[in-house]
Amino acid sequence: MAEDLDKPLLDPENFNREGIDLERIPLEEVFEQLRTSRGGLSSEDAEARLIIFGPNKLEEKPENKFLKFLSFMWNPLSWVMEAAAVMAIVLANGGRKNNAGNAAAALMARLAPKTKVLRDGHWQEQDAAILVPGDIISIKLGDIIPADARLLEGDPLKIDQANIFDKLNSLTGESLPVTKRTGDEVFSGSTCKHGEIEAVVIATGVHSFFGKAAHLVDSTEVIGHFQKVLTSIGNFCICSIAVGMILEIIVMFPIQHRSYRNGINNLLVLLIGGIPIAMPTVLSVTLAIGSHRLSQQGAITKRMTAIEEMAGMDVLCSDKTGILL
Repeated sequence: MAEDLDKPLLDPENFNREGIDLERIPLEEVFEQLRTSRGGLSSEDAEARLIIFGPNKLEEKPENKFLKFLSFMWNPLSWVMEAAAVMAIVLANGGRKNNAGNAAAALMARLAPKTKVLRDGHWQEQDAAILVPGDIISIKLGDIIPADARLLEGDPLKIDQANIFDKLNSLTGESLPVTKRTGDEVFSGSTCKHGEIEAVVIATGVHSFFGKAAHLVDSTEVIGHFQKVLTSIGNFCICSIAVGMILEIIVMFPIQHRSYRNGINNLLVLLIGGIPIAMPTVLSVTLAIGSHRLSQQGAITKRMTAIEEMAGMDVLCSDKTGILL
């Protein structure tokens, strides 16, 4: 007993020693082991033991109600539906924005990265981005025109004025390089096929013909026929579901007097079953594949929905070079 008293049960490790069973030993030994008496503990002693053993209540973990609500959606079936929703949003919205950005980037990629400019009385090779109206530039065989300019004295140029939407079509309707002489205008993005001459810059950046075209591609927002059809389908589904839910509420509660719980379950089934969840995902994936295939052919697609509209075209009007009218 003396050895046991050397290590009284005043800490969690000693409290459940196999050698001392507080549930079976005599009460006097219980008092000795716990260092207490029938008169109870003093406040100071109780506070000290409270620090050792902790409060007499179960440990409660703080629970976030919002996370608890989300936990109901943490299952394989919900994961599939959530993944489908994310894919629909990413492919429909993200793909559209990405195509618009790629369209502008594809146009800007055709601009000259470097140019030869006359500054401080000396010819220097500089980035085309530093050009301003009034700069004098040099154009020779193989150069890409860095900005809209008027030609000065020099040899006539053969210019391939590549169309901003298709490198095979010409800017002015000519399928072959055109001859440019002193005083004529050349456009940024065009390619010099023959000759060498100097020119004065008259428009740069978004103010050039090329820049205006890039801005047009980046800023155009058109609601096409395909989007209108999808909107009509969505509105029809919403109206149909709303009418069905109203009829079901009238039948279940006032007529059949069903319980609130069963009625809610039926309404949820009708709501979820009436929504064509897979349709946006399937359409987005199909249009994304079509957009990718067109990009491999050099076509710039700003709106994926334009692919369906182009496929549904009955008559295509263009000139001899293929420029769409």
